[in-house]
Amino acid sequence: MYQRKKRRPVAEINVVPYIDVMLVLLIIFMATAPLITHGVKVDLPKMEESDLVDTKDTPPIIASIDSAGKYYVSVGTDPEEPMEALDVAAVIKLQLMKNPDVPVMIKGSGKVSYQEVLLLMDFLKNAGVPSVGLMTESFEGTQ
Repeated sequence: MYQRKKRRPVAEINVVPYIDVMLVLLIIFMATAPLITHGVKVDLPKMEESDLVDTKDTPPIIASIDSAGKYYVSVGTDPEEPMEALDVAAVIKLQLMKNPDVPVMIKGSGKVSYQEVLLLMDFLKNAGVPSVGLMTESFEGTQ
């Protein structure tokens, strides 16, 4: 009679499904990574005094938004006159052409919507501002 050989159980791990899962995850991360990196580069200030921006050599350009949503810029012909966001970006772009090392700060009222601040940041980014700082008021008594 013909005698069959008994098969032993294989004690190896099949890694092919793990490699398939890894490749699918790699493709997902590669597809979503460019979507995550879009945005405006923002330097968020700390809540301590005088450590935010070194303004000894050149004072910063300050773009302000009041509670009514009107825009102002600290340089130009009349800093007290309200401007459109595009005009603010154009004035700041001209100033940065003269001195590219001057810091740009945004000072927004606490009552202005977050969307208005983001809109101004987007206009500044499109005007070629490399980085934007956000101004805050420091408060004492928090330890």
